[in-house]
Amino acid sequence: MSRLVIIGNGVAGATCAKRVRELDQEKEILLISNESPYFFSRPSLMYIYMGHMKEEHTRPYEDHKWDEWKIKRLQRSITAIDYGSKNCKTDTGEMISYDELVIATGSKPNKFGWPGQDLKAVQGLYSLQDLASMEKWSATTKTAVIVGGGLIGIEMAEMFLTRGIRVKFLVREKEFWNTILPLEESRMVSKHMKEHHVELMLGTELNSIHSDENGRVKSITTGSGEKMDCQFVGLTAGVSPNIDFLRESELKCDRGVLVDRQFKTNLESVYAVGDCAQFIQPFEGRKPIEQVWYTGKNQAMTLAESISGNNVCEYIPGHWFNSAKFFDIEYQTYGTVLGKCPENEATLFWQDNSSYRSFRMNYLKESKRVTGFNLMGIRGRHLICEHWLAEKSTVEEVLTNLGALNFDPEFYRTFEVEVVNQYNVVNPESKVKLKTKKGLFSKFFKKVEGSIPC
Repeated sequence: MSRLVIIGNGVAGATCAKRVRELDQEKEILLISNESPYFFSRPSLMYIYMGHMKEEHTRPYEDHKWDEWKIKRLQRSITAIDYGSKNCKTDTGEMISYDELVIATGSKPNKFGWPGQDLKAVQGLYSLQDLASMEKWSATTKTAVIVGGGLIGIEMAEMFLTRGIRVKFLVREKEFWNTILPLEESRMVSKHMKEHHVELMLGTELNSIHSDENGRVKSITTGSGEKMDCQFVGLTAGVSPNIDFLRESELKCDRGVLVDRQFKTNLESVYAVGDCAQFIQPFEGRKPIEQVWYTGKNQAMTLAESISGNNVCEYIPGHWFNSAKFFDIEYQTYGTVLGKCPENEATLFWQDNSSYRSFRMNYLKESKRVTGFNLMGIRGRHLICEHWLAEKSTVEEVLTNLGALNFDPEFYRTFEVEVVNQYNVVNPESKVKLKTKKGLFSKFFKKVEGSIPC
């Protein structure tokens, strides 16, 4: 019986283990993680802190299922790997053999060499241990400084505010998350954050972090020399692959573990998947490392097919998708919507002046083919957007059937008529007519379900 060892039980590692077991009932599977004996939903960390959930509520599967699936679990750190003898060494000195090895060690919060970055109460928010540390320091924190303008920073700000902790949010750029969000969405989120009493400081960099007599942060200094008193610093300026223990070995690494499109490394029977994997040949329009829950799961499903011997599969990334929440604003993005619209594309943007809702659709100027969507404060049907992108639908085809996208509850204010009218005004030659919802869904969904496998 062969043994599959997976290092890391986040979404990539856990998905790979579960899918391999579905395809192969005989293989021995061992999941190793120093974080937790059970896979949990990492995006739910904030809800544990805010009291909405307990840690056990964030586990997608009941604990006993792992034993039923005959997937063994070990809570240890791996400190070294002997690829020649196919052995992993744990922090207790134990040697664990493998026939096949999957590295799914995820990410770690970025640090950029700031003086004082390793002081007490200076940290990111990625693991259960980070959450426990944040909980520990919160009781004695009056002011928290958050560094970096991304999704984790927003979550941390919301968490602190529920405890009555003052939040100062330092963002190096002139607009919030402007490498990802177009200007209109960026400013909408910034305004919303300020309304929630976040002291958003755009164009402000961290210079250094200062210690009190006990080794805990007491203040920071910005790039302009301004000093701010604080008792906690959240480092949320992105994440990087968690592979430091692998670097001094024959395994080829760059920023992440280098893999081909079957997730093979340069070593036999060794694979890498998820946040820690870096494609040697990135897909067109995609980054070589994609640190998103959805891509981690999809990559793991592909790798499991190969490991189980069912199929030797090359990964097909599909269309980009992500979702998040900026306080009360729900965010969905499909396809390619960059912070700055490319020269060969046009964008249709509608914003509800009475609430935090907006709709953006990018499309090629010449062919009118749709390339991406941004939805803010609007719930869209994933399958519909996926269909439009896969079928290379034109902007007018999308607008005609825009009612099929809206997944908001009944009696919510609709937006489709205003979006179509705006497009017709900007494009006088167009005479797009929005189909009524009567009879639209049965015909349209039947077409969609027949074109995309579920």
